[in-house]
Amino acid sequence: MKNFRFLVSLFLISILFIPAYSKQNSTLNNLFNQLKNTENSQNADFLEKKIWAIWNKHPKNNSLTEKLKLGTDLMREGSYGYALKVFNNVIKTDPGWSEAWNKRATLLFFMNNFKKSLQDIRVVLSLEPRHFGALSGQAQIYIELGEYEKAIKSLEKATQIYPVIKSNKIIPSLEKIIKEQSI
Repeated sequence: MKNFRFLVSLFLISILFIPAYSKQNSTLNNLFNQLKNTENSQNADFLEKKIWAIWNKHPKNNSLTEKLKLGTDLMREGSYGYALKVFNNVIKTDPGWSEAWNKRATLLFFMNNFKKSLQDIRVVLSLEPRHFGALSGQAQIYIELGEYEKAIKSLEKATQIYPVIKSNKIIPSLEKIIKEQSI
């Protein structure tokens, strides 16, 4: 019943935000096309920053953008409990905003709550399958858990979206660890 209410709420909220999300998605589609086709790391860094700027800005509600920023600042300062309350509030207000889930997933990672972080990452990826940050975070968790094959799969997915992403450089090291473990 709880999941049903969540899904109904997500549907109703998504109807309200569809036009704003559509404009954002159009811009993101263009940026992701450019990102996928660039081999220049400086250009890729520029495109990445533009994508993050869009992800961090709520398409319709500036108050939620400010709350997300507050939660992020609190997380950076180490005020995890307060940051968690802020992120929970943002998610409750708009459960369709992928970046709110991503920020909470990051916070949960810092709190060593890997299981809940992975759950939030799954939501992020269901809302924004191109979220290379969530995929990189997922890989970090799998590394922490010693699940190197899963980490590689997450990094490979991120690389398909963002071919020159810096985190793909650790794939050979992970492959070496797996090989050494099998000996």
